[in-house]
Amino acid sequence: MADRRLTLPSSILAVCVLLLAFICASRGQTPQRSVIPANKVNFPDLYEASIAELQDGLEKGYFTSVDLVKAYFARIEEVNLQGPVLRAIIETNPSALTQAAALDLERKLKGPRGPLHGIPILLKDNIASLHSEGMNTTAGSFALLGSVVPRDAHVAAKLRAAGAILLGKANLSEWAHFRGNVPSGFSGRGGQATSPYVPLGDPSGSSSGSAIGTAMAALGTETDGSIISPSNMNNLVGIKPTVGLTSRAGVIPISVHQDTVGPIARSVADAAVVLSIIAGRDPRDNFTLVQPPEVPDYTKALRKDALRGVRLGVPRQFLTSVNNQIVSTFNASLDVIRSLGATVVDPADLPDFAELEASGNETIVTRTDFKVDISQHIAELLEVPTGVKDLADLIAFNIAHADEELVPPFWTDQSTFLASENTTVNQAFSDAVAADKDLGATHGIDATLRQFDLDALLMPSAVAPGPAAIAGYPIITVPLGFLPPNTTLAPAQPTRSSGPNQPFGIAEFRLISFAFAYEQATHNRLKVLAFPEAIPKTQLCDVIGK
Repeated sequence: MADRRLTLPSSILAVCVLLLAFICASRGQTPQRSVIPANKVNFPDLYEASIAELQDGLEKGYFTSVDLVKAYFARIEEVNLQGPVLRAIIETNPSALTQAAALDLERKLKGPRGPLHGIPILLKDNIASLHSEGMNTTAGSFALLGSVVPRDAHVAAKLRAAGAILLGKANLSEWAHFRGNVPSGFSGRGGQATSPYVPLGDPSGSSSGSAIGTAMAALGTETDGSIISPSNMNNLVGIKPTVGLTSRAGVIPISVHQDTVGPIARSVADAAVVLSIIAGRDPRDNFTLVQPPEVPDYTKALRKDALRGVRLGVPRQFLTSVNNQIVSTFNASLDVIRSLGATVVDPADLPDFAELEASGNETIVTRTDFKVDISQHIAELLEVPTGVKDLADLIAFNIAHADEELVPPFWTDQSTFLASENTTVNQAFSDAVAADKDLGATHGIDATLRQFDLDALLMPSAVAPGPAAIAGYPIITVPLGFLPPNTTLAPAQPTRSSGPNQPFGIAEFRLISFAFAYEQATHNRLKVLAFPEAIPKTQLCDVIGK
């Protein structure tokens, strides 16, 4: 049926959690452009401040982008390698303060470029940034340390052109969790990242550091679950765009058929702002050329009444493996959604569910793609000090540098690398690509939407990514709830699979507007905060004038 809202093509909405913005009375000196004494200014709490709030303060001269960078750097330092040692960030941008000062001056002389002018954003460490400004792009591996990229990734260039400040590189599951059976959030360069909600908790991945929430927003990447799952586990909003909506040029790849780049933020509004900037065509990525020449303004989809009159379906078969507490909270959320004017069709199961569950086509596609795509990526680098050229070299590098990469007792495996090295582009691969599209889209999501006359599908975020991954369809996740405070704390091996107050989300296929309406009706994110040691204390009032 025809879409009735501004859409992410056939997306998934996942629900996580929203956090309260607090006020910090300034103790600093008067900012350069402010006409109000600093001790009269109520600064937004950086734990929850929105892009709009920060832009308002920047425009009024209450603080500068230099102040923002200093504050976020201090907040990262508090929790990254000190305190709870979250290991969310691999490196910060040594040029960030210089860039911030230039953007402050530009704002004063010409006004802001747009909503991201002077706003610090993190990049996952598989998204290229100019080597000359001092940051590496390594997918968390020492094998690419010191390598020189030819240019910014297209999405990074679009952020930069919009006036955003590239604050640093976020830790990740090494090689976007494609090396082997290794705990989520570990990379050789970054170490083992952990959750800010459960001490030593699993942050999920592979966009682990991007989702730990140490900055205003971040870019992550997803092949199958790598934006949605960590956003789900860390109480954030994540958007996995349609494959081809955002360019992958300059992004260390897994699969040309499934990779996509998207925003992770604290609210649907902030995520929509970032997506509106990074989406669009790029001659270096043919998949983007099917997109309309004009990028939609996704913030126009932010309607509180967006659920009125829509039909949402629950693919109930996917929930059989989900934690009972999560299912119970999800079921309760359906009443909220009905109260907002939606019709919920439950169940609305995919007709090819059994085939999807049994299929091994995705494994064939991604492993074959990776062997080809990673060699092409490395060949485009201007310099690779380690001399690696292809997957076989990466495997050999890890063996030769096992003390840094194959670290016992938890991080020794590279079985996915080995299996990928043994693949060949042949007819079986081509058949698997076609079968995935058929299973995920034609006889999966598309067939379900048609059969039940649905606008979207809705499910817990933990089980949402799979069908959309092979179909190339989008998902959006927003906070849904938390495990109870009396939940047993799982053993740390090395991270805990569950524990008290662990967040979880709800996922919907199709529309940003639906996610926004649910988020604004529930404000689930604020119902539980990160554990105290994981909440940075530095605020703007601590850096202004210093």
